[in-house]
Amino acid sequence: MRLLLLGGTDFAGRAVAEAGVARGWDVTVFHRGEHPAPPGVHVLHGDRTEEDGLAALATGEWDTVVDTWSGAPTVVRDTARLLAVRAGRYAFVSSRSVYAWPAPAGLDEFGPLVEGDPDAEPTDFAADKRGAELAVLREFGADRALLVRPGLILGPRENAGRLPWWLSRIARGGEIPAPGPRDTPLQYIDVRDLATWLLDALEAALYGPYNLVSQPGHTTIGELLDTCVRVTGAAAELRWTSPDAIAAAGLSPWTDIPVWAPPGTDFHAAIHAGDVSRAHATGLRCRPATETITDTWIWQQSVPDGELKLVDGLSEEAEGRLLKG
Repeated sequence: MRLLLLGGTDFAGRAVAEAGVARGWDVTVFHRGEHPAPPGVHVLHGDRTEEDGLAALATGEWDTVVDTWSGAPTVVRDTARLLAVRAGRYAFVSSRSVYAWPAPAGLDEFGPLVEGDPDAEPTDFAADKRGAELAVLREFGADRALLVRPGLILGPRENAGRLPWWLSRIARGGEIPAPGPRDTPLQYIDVRDLATWLLDALEAALYGPYNLVSQPGHTTIGELLDTCVRVTGAAAELRWTSPDAIAAAGLSPWTDIPVWAPPGTDFHAAIHAGDVSRAHATGLRCRPATETITDTWIWQQSVPDGELKLVDGLSEEAEGRLLKG
């Protein structure tokens, strides 16, 4: 299988490239070179946001394209248009953010979507992802377009810095406010499981949209944080804090408190309670949370000081307010 990877080799893109090489596929990476390409791939350089940025793709044929782009839909439009007669299929890694807010619990792939324009310059993340989906559908047709909609993506090389923030904070030890209840269900996907399913789906010639995360409750916030304590070996004490106390302290789920959303809210329903039966029926398998957390910690310790990307998370002052409450 000849695979062309677009959109970068930092996190999800790198996992796809490595999985392709491991299968013996002929993998070509087209990127700006900001992050090193994994061993065993062919590398083409270019910047799709620049005039003549697609020059390196003027020739060549591929069985499939995987694109993880998160910016202007026009970039995906131009690339898909150029490749439509020289590539068999186009898989676009989109996002569950394309669903209209509020996204109720149990929403499947065919719920209401945000507005998107394949000919738009960048606006906001959700509209950009939807516009790019429409660009792929227009240029490749519905039966050659695979739209992958992950939610929270975790695992080694995570560049959003959510799980790494918890690991870093817990590794420092001491009393740590933990967002409760402990049994709050979480829904996410390990980046390596995303890559495995995506390549399987391309081999099976699947098309259309797929929500790509674990089943709701694959793990809980309690299991996630307890495992962080265990794998770091930290002298840390989790102080479980109610959603009401967190709200009273003026703190926001997801941003101030990474990964977590208060159960029973629209936010939790949208992030951690989606219907993923379609992907699981086609073979999606999600590894245990312990493996994802352990492997992320191992990778994280190898990152040079100052280079690890972390969300802001809870400040010391905010932690103090929660602990006093």
